[in-house]
Amino acid sequence: MRRLRRTKIVATLGPASSDQASIERLFVAGADVFRINMSHTPHEALRAYTAAIRAIEQRHGRPIGILVDLQGPKLRLDRFKDGGAELAAGASFVLDSDPKPGDQTRVHLPHPEILAALEPGHRLLIDDGKVQLVVTEATRQRTVTRVEVAGRVSDRKGVSLPDTTVALAALTPKDRSDLEAALDAGIDWIGLSFIQRPEDVSEVKKLTRGRAALLAKIEKPQAVKRLGEILEQCDALMVARGDLGVEMPLEQVPGLQKQIIRDARRSGKPVVVATQMLESMIAAPVPTRAEVSDVATAIYEGADAVMLSAESAAGQYPVEAVETMNRIAEEVERARDYLAEIKSQHPKPEATGADAISAAARQIAETLDLAAILCLTSSGATGLRVARERPRPPIVALSPNLATARRLALAWGVHCVVTEEASDLDAMVARACRIAFREGFAKPGQRVIIVAGVPLGTPGATNMVRIAFVGADDVGAD
Repeated sequence: MRRLRRTKIVATLGPASSDQASIERLFVAGADVFRINMSHTPHEALRAYTAAIRAIEQRHGRPIGILVDLQGPKLRLDRFKDGGAELAAGASFVLDSDPKPGDQTRVHLPHPEILAALEPGHRLLIDDGKVQLVVTEATRQRTVTRVEVAGRVSDRKGVSLPDTTVALAALTPKDRSDLEAALDAGIDWIGLSFIQRPEDVSEVKKLTRGRAALLAKIEKPQAVKRLGEILEQCDALMVARGDLGVEMPLEQVPGLQKQIIRDARRSGKPVVVATQMLESMIAAPVPTRAEVSDVATAIYEGADAVMLSAESAAGQYPVEAVETMNRIAEEVERARDYLAEIKSQHPKPEATGADAISAAARQIAETLDLAAILCLTSSGATGLRVARERPRPPIVALSPNLATARRLALAWGVHCVVTEEASDLDAMVARACRIAFREGFAKPGQRVIIVAGVPLGTPGATNMVRIAFVGADDVGAD
């Protein structure tokens, strides 16, 4: 199951892809990581999805990543007497702490933390921005707004706050329950919604205790402003363009996507581009030309992964959507200017031994036209540092830890193989060469470069490069 592309594909599971046979078709079509959205998934379904993915993983002998996406806080209006109300432009509309049903003049906002945080001039976006309000007066019990964009508001519609940092806990009680269920199921990545500040990530990190890697979804202006600090705390990022496009002007989202991808790459952490990538394929067997260009742009920008949401979860053509995304990625990466574009964005190596070794390995491999870069990695750090370099030769990560291999399924260009820890350096080199041949990355007579940490098995100690020949003896079984 070697992929002929470096960019990874994340496919969301749902009603259109809920049984093992459907999930396996998505995997064969090109999905490297499966996303489980806890906004719509009970714990029984989470466990069933996980069991199905692990069975597919075992049958195909390939590590597969599982990303569980926590719902996060859902900020909503309370109910109206008549189910809703029409708001006219320029009218005054009050949000308050009174639980009585609302009307054209007011409604209950059942979130005291929002009322406490609002200030004059702050915007409130109702129902994904269809109605827009601006605060004119604010107290802890009552906020007066002016209707900037008119429209209908109704029961339980969502509220977005692009200008307001709200003192909400990173995890709701539902999120905590979902997190424990996900960790018990043995998933690999946790997606964190509604991130505003680095403390939101560090709070979840304490609860996971290393049992899963953390992916911070960048979907709020507050997170964009503190992106560097959030990057220090998390293990990966997602450009969540849906909510980001609600809370910020749409025309700013493409530039932010490029910025977030580059910042994540500079940190050596995977970054996923998500939302509406092949949206029309929910109901059509082929995408629009604009959608194809959108996916291609994310790949040219160097994203580690591109993601399908409703296309694979609830659409009529889930397998076709994955196949289409796979073909787009393969075609872009075959283009003459793809690697040149990637190299133009190349970040300088950080002043660490791991970065210096990884940069040297890339340069040696490209100068000598080596068949592959083989990374021996226990924690995954070596594989990620080499992936940060975006080398021309393929990257093969060899790890004794299945959990590490599954997490690296999200990283650009990394082909993961689970193998036993070698007893000494020579045994390690011989095994790496055999695996390079077996997995189709090198032929007898070709050379590979091996990156590792010595002593073997020491996490985070990348300090060695070695060039090795793949000989005739390496065609045997490992």
